[in-house]
Amino acid sequence: MAGLEARELECFLVLAEELHFGRTGERLYVSQSRVSQLLNSLEHRIGARLVHRTSRRVALTPLGERFLARLRPAYDAVRAAVEDARAAARGVEGTLRLGFQGTADARLVEAVTAFQAAHPGCVTQLVEIPFADPFGAVSRGAVDASVVLLPVEEPDLVLGPVFSRQRQTVAVSVRHPFASRPSVTAADLADVPLVGAASPAPAYWRAAHAPGGTPGPEVTTLQEGLTLVAAGRGALLLCRPTAAHHRREDVTFVPVEGLPDSALGLVWHRDGETETVRAFARAVAQTASGRARPRSAAPRTGSSRTPRPGRGRVPPRGR
Repeated sequence: MAGLEARELECFLVLAEELHFGRTGERLYVSQSRVSQLLNSLEHRIGARLVHRTSRRVALTPLGERFLARLRPAYDAVRAAVEDARAAARGVEGTLRLGFQGTADARLVEAVTAFQAAHPGCVTQLVEIPFADPFGAVSRGAVDASVVLLPVEEPDLVLGPVFSRQRQTVAVSVRHPFASRPSVTAADLADVPLVGAASPAPAYWRAAHAPGGTPGPEVTTLQEGLTLVAAGRGALLLCRPTAAHHRREDVTFVPVEGLPDSALGLVWHRDGETETVRAFARAVAQTASGRARPRSAAPRTGSSRTPRPGRGRVPPRGR
């Protein structure tokens, strides 16, 4: 154990999950070359290869598999002990005002449950964020953190864990020619008016969620958008979980091929980063990676209410 670095162990654990140097670097906020350096250092300390890598493939060696099986539970136990001590020392308690956009994703609900179980002295209050104002509430301090659709390029916000990558669907009227098709392509959408978000959503964010050459009507809420879709005024891009949540008889949701997946990200204001926010970010990251193990406790949430309309780091897009 002499000279062993925690960062090297963390790098190995993430690489064992991702089996990809680039994605590992994104999750650890370091370059791909730094991932290689950390791994080489760990292998040098151990005296043997833990990872076999070629230009096409990354895989654990038999020794790496054995090392992972012993390291994971021990590392998780140490990390949990440190986090519990930090929470006790700094006081993760009171109320966490958490904004969410569109539909409360299943991963978000899991993260809230895990966070509440680990920090029973902190009540999580869920606040719906308007579709056309993804960043206003967190920028104004109306919420402590928000789960929003990517991209995020606001200079006053920090982008934390990214999760819930989902395939895109397009919502069209049941009378639309697309309604009878099993799927459409991104090129098929070029001549279709796409319903987009109105201001104050930033221009880059609106363009990302209504790409194409034919502008459509702008709306402030998803319900407004779906109503226009049903009336034949345009089409609306939604991720699969949100499409399933908003099923209606006059609208059909058709899978789209060739568009980037949508994704959600947790954001908070640079001047509002507290231990409570950091603890929730850890819960989101652990849940997204499948490592959360919430104890048996139900989350206590405040009433859901919508605030008035009002760049960060990218770790390892869901409407």
